[in-house]
Amino acid sequence: MNLDGDLTEVSRAETRLQKLKRMTTSDHQHIDDMVMAMAPFDSRGNYARFLGLQYVFHRLVKPFYTADDLNVLIPGLSERSRFTSVCADIADLQCAVPEIQTPVAVPDAGMERLGWLYVCEGSSLGAAFLLKAATNIGLDASFGARHLAGHEDGRGKHWREFVDQVNGLALGEQQEQEVINGAIAAFDFFRILLIEDQKNAA
Repeated sequence: MNLDGDLTEVSRAETRLQKLKRMTTSDHQHIDDMVMAMAPFDSRGNYARFLGLQYVFHRLVKPFYTADDLNVLIPGLSERSRFTSVCADIADLQCAVPEIQTPVAVPDAGMERLGWLYVCEGSSLGAAFLLKAATNIGLDASFGARHLAGHEDGRGKHWREFVDQVNGLALGEQQEQEVINGAIAAFDFFRILLIEDQKNAA
């Protein structure tokens, strides 16, 4: 047995979320590009459109955060939802609450929900840049851009805790694929929301 070789192979092995990131990188980049094309921080009107999309997405994933079975797998999950903060932002800016639309099927059970949570939690990690940009239109973590604020323990630490929890789950091959499918579906969902927003804004 080549112990050095075996250790090298182990060190090269992807974690669950590293694989998930690799398989959804293009989807993630496409969404980022579309969001930036909205110019959400050029005006409060543009930001209100962006906030409406956030409301729809966070409202639909909220049941995942409160699901009993997922909270057993990921302790503290129920405290991670940012939906309340999104609602507070909408109230701050006196925006209309958008109608809930479901252009793709949202799962109510199974491991696909972990893929959706990966997308939602990952967006929190990347929101530091957005929060900084929000100051251009007079918004911050206490007014209008609450949902973009980092966790009090720090964005990085909060994200790493989630990563460690999800990577530590014992999942079967089919469940692994469900997680990937869920993440792809979540990105597809947000992409469709952005496309519909573009049509309405035209």
